[in-house]
Amino acid sequence: MIICRAPYRVSFLGGSTDYPVWYREHGGAVLSTTIDKYAWTTVRHLPPFFEHKHRIVYRLQEHVQDVDEIRHPSVRECLKFLAITDGLEIHHDGDVPARSGLGTSSSFTVGLLHALHELKGEMVPKMQLAREAIHIEQDLVGERVGSQDQTAAAFGGLNRINFGPGDDIRVDPLVVSKERREELQAHLMLLYSGFSRTASQVVEEQLNRVEQNGETLERMREMVDEGISILTGNGDIAEFGKLLRESWTLKRSLSSKVGPLHIDLMMEAALQLGVVGGKVCGAGAGGFLLLFADPSLHPRIIKELDLLHVPFRFETEGSKIVFHSQ
Repeated sequence: MIICRAPYRVSFLGGSTDYPVWYREHGGAVLSTTIDKYAWTTVRHLPPFFEHKHRIVYRLQEHVQDVDEIRHPSVRECLKFLAITDGLEIHHDGDVPARSGLGTSSSFTVGLLHALHELKGEMVPKMQLAREAIHIEQDLVGERVGSQDQTAAAFGGLNRINFGPGDDIRVDPLVVSKERREELQAHLMLLYSGFSRTASQVVEEQLNRVEQNGETLERMREMVDEGISILTGNGDIAEFGKLLRESWTLKRSLSSKVGPLHIDLMMEAALQLGVVGGKVCGAGAGGFLLLFADPSLHPRIIKELDLLHVPFRFETEGSKIVFHSQ
C-alpha cells in the first residue's frame, strides 16, 4: 500500500497568465504558495478475489473490470498513460471541497501519478510529475485549465513560477526571511464562500478573449515582480494586500463569469470591515476567499462575514509519499 499527499495551493498574483494559449507566445508568471491542506491518495494492488478488477473510491465508488470503463477522467487517463493493467484499489480524500479554487483537481492528479510511479518502483523528479499532470489534464482529459496548479503541487513552497515562451516552465523559490514569511501568513485569511464552481467552465469566455485581454494579462504578470519586491523588502507588508486588491479588480475584467454578484457583496463587506485587499481563489466565481487584513481585525471579520474560516500554514515539501508498505 502507498499513501501520497499532494498540497493545495494559494495563488497570489499572475493567475490567468499560466494558460498555454497565452504563455506559449507571450510568457507568463505566477506567485503562489502551497499550504498544509492536501489531496490524500491511497493505492494498492487489489487481490484477485472480487468480481471487479479495479475499485476507485472518491465521492463515488467505481467497480470495473477494464481501465476504459473508469468514469473518473483523471484516474482513467493516469492508468492508461502509465500503462498500468494490474488490478488496483484507489482511494482519494481531500482536506477541502472540490472546485473550491485551491487547485484540488490538479493536486489529486499529481498525487495519483506520484503514487502510481512509486507502485512501479519509479522515482520521478518534481518537474516530471508536474509536466505529466499538465499533459493528462490539458491534453488527455481535455480540461481548460492552466499549468500553475500542477507545478505548485509537485514542487511545494513559496515560488515564482515562470511559463513560456513556448512550453518552458521554471520554478524559482522565493528567498524570504522567516520573520517576513510569518508576517505575511499572519495577515492572510481563507474563508469558504460555500459556493463551488468548475474552473474549466468559468475560464471558457476568458480564453476566448485572450488577445482582447492582452494588456490586462501583461499587467497581471508585471504584478508578480511587484509582489516579490514587497515580500523580499522591508516596507509596509500592507502594500501586498493592496496589490491583491488590484489583481482581483483586473481579474474581474477578464470574463463576465468572474466575480458574480454574491461574491462581489462578500468582498465589499470584507473591505468595509478593514480588509486591505483580497481575491477569490482559482477561477474567481466561488470557493475560497483569500483576504489580507491586520491580524487584530481577523476575529471581527470572521464573525461579521459569517463564513467558514479555515486556518492554514505554508508548506514546503510538495507531493510526498508518506507511507509505503510492501
